[in-house]
Amino acid sequence: MVNTAIDFYRAPAGIMPATPAEPRANSAAATDRIDLRRLLAMFRRRIGVFLGVLLGVLAIGMVITALQPRTYQARAEVTLNSKLQPVAPTSTNDRADQPAIPSESFVDTQVSVITSETNTAAVADALGLARDPRFAPEAGNAAGKAGTAQQSSREAAIRYLSKNVTAQRIGTTYGIAITFDSRDPQEAARIANAFAEQYTLGALENKRSGARETTSVIANRLEQLRQQALADSAAVQRYRIAHNLLSTTQGTLTEQEISSYNQEVTAARAQASEDAARLEAAQRQLQAGGSGGVGEASLSPVIGQMRAQQAGLAGEFAALSSRYGPQHPDVLRARAQLEAVNRQIAAETQRVLASLEAKARVSQQRLSSLAGSLNASRGMLEQNNAAMVGLNDLEKRAETSNALYESYLNRYKELTAREGTEQADADMLHRADVPRNPSSPHVLINAVLALALGTGLGIATAFLTEMTFTGLTTGEDIEERLGVRYLCAIPTLQSVAKRGERVPASALLEDPRSVFAESFRSLRASIAMNTTEARIIAITSALPEEGKTTTSICLARSMAAAGDRILLIDGDLRRQGVSRFLRGGEGRPGLMEVLHGTASLDDAMVIDPATGLSILPLSAENTDRSELMTGEEMDRLLATARERFDAVIIDTAPVLPIADARLLLGKADASVFVVRWRKTPEQALRAALRLLPIDRVQLAGVAMTRVDMRKQPRFDYGETAFYRSYESYYA
Repeated sequence: MVNTAIDFYRAPAGIMPATPAEPRANSAAATDRIDLRRLLAMFRRRIGVFLGVLLGVLAIGMVITALQPRTYQARAEVTLNSKLQPVAPTSTNDRADQPAIPSESFVDTQVSVITSETNTAAVADALGLARDPRFAPEAGNAAGKAGTAQQSSREAAIRYLSKNVTAQRIGTTYGIAITFDSRDPQEAARIANAFAEQYTLGALENKRSGARETTSVIANRLEQLRQQALADSAAVQRYRIAHNLLSTTQGTLTEQEISSYNQEVTAARAQASEDAARLEAAQRQLQAGGSGGVGEASLSPVIGQMRAQQAGLAGEFAALSSRYGPQHPDVLRARAQLEAVNRQIAAETQRVLASLEAKARVSQQRLSSLAGSLNASRGMLEQNNAAMVGLNDLEKRAETSNALYESYLNRYKELTAREGTEQADADMLHRADVPRNPSSPHVLINAVLALALGTGLGIATAFLTEMTFTGLTTGEDIEERLGVRYLCAIPTLQSVAKRGERVPASALLEDPRSVFAESFRSLRASIAMNTTEARIIAITSALPEEGKTTTSICLARSMAAAGDRILLIDGDLRRQGVSRFLRGGEGRPGLMEVLHGTASLDDAMVIDPATGLSILPLSAENTDRSELMTGEEMDRLLATARERFDAVIIDTAPVLPIADARLLLGKADASVFVVRWRKTPEQALRAALRLLPIDRVQLAGVAMTRVDMRKQPRFDYGETAFYRSYESYYA
């Protein structure tokens, strides 16, 4: 793109170069990212706005702080008793249970209790705030009733306390901080302590009063229950006597009698069965022919002796019979003795059987008698059981009355044992002292808040001001926002000169190695690089006071000082800035006379003795033929100048107010727009560029004038941003 002319076409977004736009696209793509340096630079150049807003907000904050009423805050602290030590036993078993440690929810509940309406009302009553004139109702609202006025004052005092008291837990401890805000420091401490005392001592007194009331109520109820229990027990005994339901610890008498009869009947039945069995067995043995072998008879000692005697006689009889024969007197004697013994055994056996029969009859009779008595007792038991239904009901009533009476009696004993031993649920930890300094307004906090708010508003205002700023500050603004080439920056002498005030055209020659002189050499180089053999260069601007005349003169003198033949033409018929630069040129012909043909070019030119620069001014008497500058006469003059000079520089009028300036730009090989640093609105330059003839103007680019090199580093990261780094390079 070096040494390539730039034609323009109108695009929807503005004026853009028609030559390949890849570098511009790359530049636009590069701006898609957030550039922190650009943001910092934006903030730096609006630091004045930021500081103004910040100081304004701080001032307002301090004024508000000074106007706010002074409020004092007093703080009292109480602590919950985490382990109450019981003085008296809490139950009838005389065993003291381990007290429970307060839970988190209990502590939070106590915080709410302190500021509750009940506790607040107690504090108001204890302090007598209802009599305070501040809370007295208006005369029209009292309705003439003392009671209504007193109640209204009390409600107002309670609302006042509720509004200004706060309670909060101290960290994770069992401590609670009670604070009260008031304009009177004495009152703040007094009310904070009153809340703490009401919660500790007042709660203890309420607990004792409640315990006394409970004991009195239980005592009255206890006497009623005692009378009821006695009446129910007496009714049970009367019913027992009336229905023959006498009993011992083992049951009723009838039940005990039946139990005894059952045992005796069972024993009698067993005995009768045994006796009958023995009799039957003996009778069967007797019928079988065993008179001496009856089982029961063998148990008799008499029969035992007889059997022993029988055995001896039987042996003797057998021995004699075998020795002497059956008719021997000894044998006969022995036989007679044996038969006598057998008869005795049989008689004894009959006696034993008779005894068994008698015993069996007796057992059977006893069994029958016991069975009859048992049946009679069972009949009595049936009657008793029928009467037990009513007895059970009476006994349950008596048991309930006795149990209720016993529970109330135990509770009464516990209360009387614990009376006077109540302990407070909380103790005073720290009493509130009278505050010396007000808690509100807090100057430091308000200052910090004002500083934070001012900082935020200042930053927002600074960036908003920058966003709404339409001036051009850097080369990037020109290229990215307008799409035209940026040529160079021309500084102000005040920002780069080390001496006093000087004329720019003179300073150019006095300090040829200064940054001011170098800027015009840079402008010349940029024009040469962006145009093709540009011999006629027009310097213009969108608006007046942009610095185009100074730029034209300095550029021409810089080029002439380098040894080139340069012609400077004053093309601004209205201002005639170049012509005013010349001194002592009154009465001489000028540009319009040359175009009109009444004077030659040599007669009208003025030579700058310092540089040899040829200047074609305008005469003050002949400035009404503006069509000569846009016609063929101007073309012939420029053709002549092209042959005689190395370059021709034309100082034209501004494009927006003067239409002829656009035509004059079409006659130049290259046109240079100058914009004033941070003054020329972007829309003005954009409008001027739109008015240029599309096919007749070759725009070399835009140069920025009156750049403050001391401030520019705040805004730019281009070639001028590092002026401080290379400032010493210039002489």
